[in-house]
Amino acid sequence: MIPLEARIAKELKGPVAKPAREAAKRLAALAKGGAVGVLFYGSGFRAGTLEGVLDFYVLVDRMKDWPSGPFVAWAGHELPPNVEYREFPDLGVRAKVAIIELRAFSDGVWTYSLDTTLWARFAQPCALAAVRDQKARKAIEQAVGQAVATAAGWAAALGPAKGHATDYWAALFAATYAAELRVEKTSRSDTILDHAQDRYTALLPEAWEAQGLAFKKKGGLVTPRLSEAERKRARAAWRLRRWLGKPLNMARLAKACFTFEGAADYIVWKVERHTGVKLPLSPWKRRFPLLAAPWALWRLWRAGVVK
Repeated sequence: MIPLEARIAKELKGPVAKPAREAAKRLAALAKGGAVGVLFYGSGFRAGTLEGVLDFYVLVDRMKDWPSGPFVAWAGHELPPNVEYREFPDLGVRAKVAIIELRAFSDGVWTYSLDTTLWARFAQPCALAAVRDQKARKAIEQAVGQAVATAAGWAAALGPAKGHATDYWAALFAATYAAELRVEKTSRSDTILDHAQDRYTALLPEAWEAQGLAFKKKGGLVTPRLSEAERKRARAAWRLRRWLGKPLNMARLAKACFTFEGAADYIVWKVERHTGVKLPLSPWKRRFPLLAAPWALWRLWRAGVVK
């Protein structure tokens, strides 16, 4: 069995399309003293395409190192990350860029975090498209490894008593999608596994081992050694995270209305891409996306996209 840390280090060094890597380097250079690193993730990374809007996480030492106004930097400490939209016409790249301090990123991937978004995203495949130095690389590898370990721990509690590795990941991603305000169809979480089933199958026992979680493996089935009391406590803790998930997402969307240039156009594009629901934007709605949000949510609820 490959140790989890070795697998994550190898994955983060994986191939990145040249335009995406160049975009990551330019993003890193925007931070004062250079960003700690830039992670490339999401559907664009998984599909190996430059179409649509690519997803990057820029990790910085301090939010004030990023070229944004004081309000954005202040808000970044309260409800990270900050989110921006940037275009690189000469590279053919459009990007949604999240900016977060390395310290906040590292804290957010632990099991005790009440916010599921960071570890749920970075338990999925990603690449370190730009990095400052070897020390920074090691810190990011540790944080991403912890994201995977945290996700696997929750998968053990939320999944079946016994099953295939993909059964646990499927249960986990279904739970994290349900905990967030998502515009994707409910089947969307299944496509995450379809992309790299072998990777997730190998990853689960490695991550459980890294967590110190005992398990049995027989044939293609795995069984985490969790007592019923342990499982019940974990699921009670998960209910709290599920209850908090959508309000946290709503707060981030409200914040994005002030910090994300072109937020309304991006959200409308994403909704239509994943659901087929077109939300027409008037000049007023584009100018005041926060005030228009109840209308958009009502339309999505009527379409059966948001529950």
